[in-house]
Amino acid sequence: MPAPPVSKRLLYRCYRIISDVQYWIRRRFTNGGQFVFTGLVLAAMVGVDTTRTLAYQVFALLFCLLAFSIAFSLVWTAKFGAQRQLPRYGSVGVPLTYRVRLVNRTSKPQAGLFLLENLVDPRPTLREFIEQSEPGEAERSWLSRWLGVSRWRWLATQRHRGRFRERAVPVLPPRGEVEMAVEIVPLLRGPLRFTGLSLARPDPFNLLRAFSRVPLPQSLPVLPRRYPLPAFTLPGSMKYQHGGVALASTVGESEEFVSLRDYRPGDPVRHVHWRSWARMGKPIVKEYEDEFFVRHALVLDTFLARGDSEVFEEAISVAASFACTLQTQDSLLDLMFVGTEAYHFTSGRGLAHTDQILEILASVQVCRERPFHSLEHLVAEHVARVSGCICILLAWDGERQKLVRRLEAAEIPLLVMVLAEPGRAGDIAQTGYRPERFHVLETGRVEEGLARL
Repeated sequence: MPAPPVSKRLLYRCYRIISDVQYWIRRRFTNGGQFVFTGLVLAAMVGVDTTRTLAYQVFALLFCLLAFSIAFSLVWTAKFGAQRQLPRYGSVGVPLTYRVRLVNRTSKPQAGLFLLENLVDPRPTLREFIEQSEPGEAERSWLSRWLGVSRWRWLATQRHRGRFRERAVPVLPPRGEVEMAVEIVPLLRGPLRFTGLSLARPDPFNLLRAFSRVPLPQSLPVLPRRYPLPAFTLPGSMKYQHGGVALASTVGESEEFVSLRDYRPGDPVRHVHWRSWARMGKPIVKEYEDEFFVRHALVLDTFLARGDSEVFEEAISVAASFACTLQTQDSLLDLMFVGTEAYHFTSGRGLAHTDQILEILASVQVCRERPFHSLEHLVAEHVARVSGCICILLAWDGERQKLVRRLEAAEIPLLVMVLAEPGRAGDIAQTGYRPERFHVLETGRVEEGLARL
């Protein structure tokens, strides 16, 4: 990445300083404290001329109140310990409840405390601030685009991973402990990282809060949002799978055991049954039977050159919805996508479980380093074994139409879904080429679109 312009670096630094101040005020001051602080500033502005107004008296009163609150917050010191018991994973938009055990390490009872979780800093990096754009930013004035205020706010919102409401803590006895339930709502898929927690204590006037911070780094995987899907069947018959299915290891390396027979030249050494050879005095091998079964492919498009990242997140959610809905007890599901390299994961019939596929989808990122045809090449390598294919695409251009035509030429039953920004669904639907089972899903109305499958 080339060195960013000095103006952009200065803007970025200013936004970080302003956000630091805003965060400190929201964290430290209660609602009443913010009201008093605002009144203090206004009184200071109006009461400069003490001969014309009595606002300086209001200023003096509010100043004394805040000074007392600040002094109280500086005097209060207490040490605590904590232990957080997180579940295995959470899901986007679903309230997550877990337990927190707090330990009072002082010889005095501690009452009137509030628990706040500390998450990683959601603010964008300098590179993200420069390279990424807010949806609809091109329609703004040049000054608004240059300043990037809306872009900063949008990026910070997009990176905000959890919504947490502070909880009142029961009275902590001296050298004692309490356990309490805490709730947080994950907002983004991927790791939800905690840096620690804070115990806040308001002053007697409930204007300012003093904090005691407990470092407690932890991470929780957050699975993508899933939508309910109607009952449907993806066309496709059983296909011959060379080598059968390994019920506990890898696909194609083990088959269903049938019987024992004499060794024939060319049989692999791993099939030799050593006990029978020792007993009969001649080589005996295990004979396996190849299997026919249904195998579906879930192809995820990760190539988003520019535009709304919400389209990409909705594509992940659609893929997760199908991964949860498709029955894989007697079939296989192949998830294919391209990241830093081409990835192919298989679940079903004793292989990876649905939860593992969801954890993989939780970590998928936009691919910008590789061309789109790398996804076409990945699909072509496995198309001969596939009974049906679900394609989740981020656009409907020539490259993606070429991929779909190639699958149609291989006579693979298809279900094609294209994610579109709001208001763009009609433009995609009017293109000249449309496969038989083709759906356009508009962000913000994805659940409604999936209900029509």
